[in-house]
Amino acid sequence: QLQFVDSGGGLVQSGGSLTVSCAASGFSMDNYDIAWFRQAPGKEHEGVSCISQSDSSPVYTDSVKGRFTIARDNAKNMAFLQMSSLKPEDTGIYYCVANFACSVFEHWNPAYWGQGTQVTVSS
Repeated sequence: QLQFVDSGGGLVQSGGSLTVSCAASGFSMDNYDIAWFRQAPGKEHEGVSCISQSDSSPVYTDSVKGRFTIARDNAKNMAFLQMSSLKPEDTGIYYCVANFACSVFEHWNPAYWGQGTQVTVSS
């Protein structure tokens, strides 16, 4: 199973910064593309960002471009999402997902989301 333990969420004021992390649990993430998804209350899961195995040309959804940065550390078997200039619309539960083809990561349909980590941005 391609599962992660997500962590690092918290309560942040609008305009603030926060970095969330995920650790691969029970598998090596080296050979997978890694994406961050989020789910706001009452909304469907939304693909936020994706980083490929080659660590090149990361992909971001339009609403976070210029504000979020995705990174991976294969030696630590972890991935990160650095978030800045946070807005209330960024509020949600954030999840790591492993799969293939960052070019179409918005259409990934994970069988298991895990617990995620809650990010709340106050206005």
